[in-house]
Amino acid sequence: MFFYAAKVLWALLQPSGLLLLAIGAASWSLSRGRLVLAGRMAGCALALALAGLSPLPNLLLLPLELRFARADLAAGPVTGLIILGGGEDGEVAAYWHAHALNEGGERISEAVALSRALPQARVAFSGGTGLLVPGAGSEGAATRDMLVSLGVAPERLLIEDRSRDTWENAVFSKALIQPKPGERWLLITSAWHMPRAMGVFRRAGFPVEPWPVDYRTTGWRSVWWPAASPADGLRRLEVVTKEYVGLAIYWLNGRSSALYPAPCVRAAVCN
Repeated sequence: MFFYAAKVLWALLQPSGLLLLAIGAASWSLSRGRLVLAGRMAGCALALALAGLSPLPNLLLLPLELRFARADLAAGPVTGLIILGGGEDGEVAAYWHAHALNEGGERISEAVALSRALPQARVAFSGGTGLLVPGAGSEGAATRDMLVSLGVAPERLLIEDRSRDTWENAVFSKALIQPKPGERWLLITSAWHMPRAMGVFRRAGFPVEPWPVDYRTTGWRSVWWPAASPADGLRRLEVVTKEYVGLAIYWLNGRSSALYPAPCVRAAVCN
């Protein structure tokens, strides 16, 4: 129920959806002669459009991307890598019988690079589908095929393809991997998603170390420049809004160890 409620709520409240609602409300109000209400709705639509063009999305993204640095590979042998889903479109891959990386594709490419640098490490993937109505394509199957085609030996792979959100990523990965004390598992996901992912894995009792990828900003200088286009800015605003909302909801729902998980040396005993 949590998964479906979250999907429906986000579809209604995401910035682009609110922009369309504001435009629709302004048009309806204008047609009814309610000029004051029409002006207010038009103002809301303009504010959302300007927010997408402004540096605001980058300003909100940057704290998330800076929260966790990459783990120190020299700190000891790495047992395995855990790739969170979101880097490939399983539906598209299944339809075209071709690889279909999306804007989060660095989760896959970085995992391949790490698997070559750490040949003894296992490679686990966690991700089914985030669609309300699943189709024929599984991201787990598509990613497995891609990893093998890029040179990762099949016997190194552990594929979890049932999870639909970050909580299920953590719970199902733990059940599949059954981590032992003293093992080091690196969690590979987008830098802006890493705080929530770390909090969820900690709550699930699976100590992992961060390996953020898929950065969207270029540090503090990003906050001084507007978006390249309104579409790009709104997309970033949607990404960061969803992440902050997710941090709050997961914490309130008991699915995260903290409202804003912090970096630490021992992931199992800190927030």
